[in-house]
Amino acid sequence: MDNKFIEKASGAIADKYRLQILQALSEKGTLNNSDIQEMTGLSQPCVSHHVKTLIDSGLVNSHKEGRNQNLSLNKEGLKDLSGFLNKLT
Repeated sequence: MDNKFIEKASGAIADKYRLQILQALSEKGTLNNSDIQEMTGLSQPCVSHHVKTLIDSGLVNSHKEGRNQNLSLNKEGLKDLSGFLNKLT
């Protein structure tokens, strides 16, 4: 695990909307941008920004189906972040 991953992942979770998206993904398994827009009340460009940040951080996977971008948690990325945080205690 490298520091660059930790920087990106910790930055990604430092936002209330991205935390909300991660929690919803944990509960529902998958979401698409429309689901996130409905859930958060954010504009489409704002949702796209938050989704891109989560994908780039390595905490969320993206799978394209037709015109929809389906998102799911990247369990390996979350385990890596959790492992790093556990080492701090």
